Amino acid sequence: MSRLEAGRNLTHQVTYQLGAAIVRGEYSVNDPLPTEAELCEQFDISRSVVREAVKMLTAKGLISSRPRQGIRVQPNHRWNMFDEDVLEWTLSSRPSLSLLREFTELRIGIEPEAAILAARKQNRERIADIEKALLRMEAAERGHDDPLEADIAFHSAILLASENRFFIQLRNFIQTALRVSIASTNQMKGVSVASEADHRTVYEAIAKGDVEGAGKAAVALLEEALQLIDAAIAARRTETA
Repeated sequence: MSRLEAGRNLTHQVTYQLGAAIVRGEYSVNDPLPTEAELCEQFDISRSVVREAVKMLTAKGLISSRPRQGIRVQPNHRWNMFDEDVLEWTLSSRPSLSLLREFTELRIGIEPEAAILAARKQNRERIADIEKALLRMEAAERGHDDPLEADIAFHSAILLASENRFFIQLRNFIQTALRVSIASTNQMKGVSVASEADHRTVYEAIAKGDVEGAGKAAVALLEEALQLIDAAIAARRTETA
């Protein structure tokens, strides 16, 4: 490995450790982080590595770095939640029910429209991929496939079938967040696998070119998840009242 590659790897390691610590709340908002010199000592790294890590975290919206103010943690509404690292750090730190609700609200704004576009555009190869994912979900119900991966493959295939470049570019973001949100809502529902029959309704509408039906079926899936989250939020409020 060259010195340049080693430096880049070290920068990413420091960025990851600091970013995860910020998301976990180990540093308070607007309080100064350790100085460059202190970070150099803490991680046993050079100032150039610290500066590169600070640049990366600033680009992700986690911190600000200004003369005479030092390095400060930004409020979470300024974080770039579409950054896959930020999303992974947030989800791995036991995401709140309110965050799961916000993510589900985002899905309601995206996935039904993707299903509508898939039904309208009728790319048979892409629709066949949706069916393959559905068959994986069916196999998962019998214990022959991974239920979470099959579910994610289904939703991802619909985004691809939309043939909308903006939706397709959201695929990695959606996949990352689904790993937590699906597991959480399935647990709330008291099941270990998602309902293949409910997802089949979405697929069949898309395959038939039923634009209205595809949108409604996709909304119904997500509304159920939203209701489960809202019920969990209400229960938690009752417990703490």
